Amino acid sequence: MYIEFPQSTRAGFTWNQALLRIGSEPNNDLILAAGQAAAHHLRIRLDRRGWVLEVLPDATRVYVNARPVRERAILRPGDMLSVGDCRMLLCADGTLESRTSPAMPEQERCTVALRAVAGPLSGQVLPVSDRLELGPQGRLPLDLPQGETASLTLFWHDGQLQLETGQPLDSRYALRVNGVATQQAVLLPGDQIGIGMHRFLVDAPGLQPEPEIVLPEPAHEPLPEDVAGPRGEVWWLIVTAAALALGIAVLLLVHF
Repeated sequence: MYIEFPQSTRAGFTWNQALLRIGSEPNNDLILAAGQAAAHHLRIRLDRRGWVLEVLPDATRVYVNARPVRERAILRPGDMLSVGDCRMLLCADGTLESRTSPAMPEQERCTVALRAVAGPLSGQVLPVSDRLELGPQGRLPLDLPQGETASLTLFWHDGQLQLETGQPLDSRYALRVNGVATQQAVLLPGDQIGIGMHRFLVDAPGLQPEPEIVLPEPAHEPLPEDVAGPRGEVWWLIVTAAALALGIAVLLLVHF
């Protein structure tokens, strides 16, 4: 996990453990100012679901993408985490340049949509089809603070879903995919696209092939003779049983 602090001179923070503790006390992993956070404010835990945010009992309100979180929330790369007046942008590790996805022929393209999860377009689902443009010349505006505007385009190229923008990388409102600033990227299912206060998730469950399910080999059930013990032990039991049966028969004959 890499955390940036937008609109702050604080250096970025890298963490590669399964648990990140955030608060104002020195025994936290990421220490914030006392005026920003409680002594032990929150934890971010990595498990099979991904990054899980846990708000601790003494903490004040925590916000994810401007929405309040009282107890727990699943975090994604690209989320903006707010604690007091501290803004933390959660970024994916690595770069976007080397990303690829399986090329899909036009006749096999899956359904792809952008789902707005934060910002003025929140709640809308925008189908991509062959091409989707947002911005001044596109389907919907992407308004930014102070009257600025932005644009982005999703399109298919060589069987891959791609994203591009004319927004400069050094812009205050640069386009980000999973928190990483970019001007062009190959998109994968679940990616989060952020630009200003706008947040979109890529819904494309068929964009990648389904994982191959490999069933475990059936357990080998031992045959009866495999667990019956050594052959000598079996014959000894047979002889003993026969001797007992013969002894009982003799006793019965003598008795009668």
